[in-house]
Amino acid sequence: MKVRVKLIEGVSFVGQSESGHSVVMDGPPEGGGRNLGVRPMEMLLLGLGGCSAYDVVHILRKGRQQVTDCVADIDASRAETDPKVFTKIHVHFTVSGKSLDPKRVEQAVKLSAEKYCSASIMLGKAAAISHDFEIVEG
Repeated sequence: MKVRVKLIEGVSFVGQSESGHSVVMDGPPEGGGRNLGVRPMEMLLLGLGGCSAYDVVHILRKGRQQVTDCVADIDASRAETDPKVFTKIHVHFTVSGKSLDPKRVEQAVKLSAEKYCSASIMLGKAAAISHDFEIVEG
């Protein structure tokens, strides 16, 4: 896997993926940024959310569960001093569907966290990661 991050101006960068997609990242105004894009550390959390939500949906659909929506809300805490690594991350899944089996949803979340989500497993080496979920009928 290869990506490229190129300076635009100030502390704004464009990240380009090997799959042909781009994203703008920028720093906060107090750090010289103009708030033109997501912060790089936010990108890490977005990657974790995308990776784990993908797994949960994929596992549930493979198990013939009728998933119609999946939202991963992530709340994280960082160290006070440099390097300001993530110390705690909590992922709350809201999984919507028709007649979803709570045991299967729980198992999908667990499998993602412990076996399949590379981002979660990697970030879990530095931060305490917890997960929970709720099911919405529909």
